[in-house]
Amino acid sequence: MEQRLDVIDLFLRLLSVESITPADGGLLNYIRDYLSDFEAIWVNEGGVKNLCLTKKFSDGKHLSFVGHIDVVPPGDGWSSNPFVPMIKDGYIYARGTQDMKSGVASFVQACRDIEKFNGRLSILLTSDEEGDGTYGIQILLKHLEKIDLLPDYSIIAEPTCEKVFGDAIKIGRRGSINGYLTLKGKQGHAAYPEKAVNPIHKIAPILKDIAGYNLDNGDENFAPSKLVITDIRAGMEVTNVTPDELKMMFNIRNSTKTTKESVREYIDRVFKGLDYKLELQQGSYPFITNRNSLIVSELKETIREVTGIEPKLSTAGGTSDGRHIAPYGIDVVEFGVINDRIHAINERTTIKEVETLYKIFVKILERL
Repeated sequence: MEQRLDVIDLFLRLLSVESITPADGGLLNYIRDYLSDFEAIWVNEGGVKNLCLTKKFSDGKHLSFVGHIDVVPPGDGWSSNPFVPMIKDGYIYARGTQDMKSGVASFVQACRDIEKFNGRLSILLTSDEEGDGTYGIQILLKHLEKIDLLPDYSIIAEPTCEKVFGDAIKIGRRGSINGYLTLKGKQGHAAYPEKAVNPIHKIAPILKDIAGYNLDNGDENFAPSKLVITDIRAGMEVTNVTPDELKMMFNIRNSTKTTKESVREYIDRVFKGLDYKLELQQGSYPFITNRNSLIVSELKETIREVTGIEPKLSTAGGTSDGRHIAPYGIDVVEFGVINDRIHAINERTTIKEVETLYKIFVKILERL
């Protein structure tokens, strides 16, 4: 067995490997060997590697930690090599420090160090979260369902904290609906507007009814589902020709109160009488874990015990692999380091945050 590392040594080892999605850089094999007393289940498809490491300690609940070891490309402008971690003033700089090798290192080390657990403990890892995710965690979950090994509870170690470490747990995520609208007109000379149908003029008076419009009022778990216009274009970049069509794109991060069908009904009502086409794509669906779930209450109490901070329960932000886990009836929460530099140049986190995250994961395993 490889010599035991502490959580920061393990973290630095993970950061030192270039694992740009969907490549794992050999990290999944490394973690498998590091947790050699866990059973390894591989589900590889579409050029993507997925790994479940599982160990039954006793009869009882089945808890899984979930994470990804792939990262986004680093981009240009870094102050140091993004795959050679640099330690400075208590910070560690490298691609993946926040998203999410800090979380992976913390729960892998916690699972290695724990001696007793009331049930089964698993780790689900993928190298396809930052990409399309087509062959990632959802493929692994389908296999685990077939072999009757789905967990009861899951903790995803994505970066969730906002200003202070420990201040936020995610108990759900909003869905994402993308809209593509084409408004038809009739091209003509700008000097004879009466002979043309200008789609820009047609949409202008109704922009107030769509731009930033709240499709629902939200609730205690979700912010309102807001229609956010992301692109509008028309014309040929000349001043004397009116366009024959206008294209608009928008996104809605939707709560459970707004659906793709209700979005279409609203657009049909606002654009009534106009010649348009609308395509809607549901990129992900919203999910929520009950605030009174065992995993929510125990994680809250553990964070409070370790940090002295009362975490809020949030559904803010983009999507995560939780959208694949929740439909199986698994109670899923997310908790990790501060999220303020994910996908950014000079991504970083602190040594203290990673060490404290590790302590929290150890303690919740002891509590459960």
